[in-house]
Amino acid sequence: MQIDKDTVAKIAHLARLEVSEQETQELVGDMNKILDFMAKLNEVDTSNVEPLVYMTDEVNVLRPDVVKQEITHEEALLNAPEQDGKHFLVAKVIDKK
Repeated sequence: MQIDKDTVAKIAHLARLEVSEQETQELVGDMNKILDFMAKLNEVDTSNVEPLVYMTDEVNVLRPDVVKQEITHEEALLNAPEQDGKHFLVAKVIDKK
């Protein structure tokens, strides 16, 4: 498979990216190099290679989830830069339009 300008344009549209003509040319070259490399990987004989599931043989060691220190609602609000006595006050991030 070869990547052309139309394919790059479609990918850019799907990714909601604006790509200039020069960037399109560069991406065509880069993407074709990636596909060529992948084709070379497909030539490697992996018939005697076991599939890799985990990168290491280490087993996850989990500790019990135990509450070690508990703070009160009032103590938590003491650390707030702004609060109203019951809640943390933060800047409005959603604008109604």
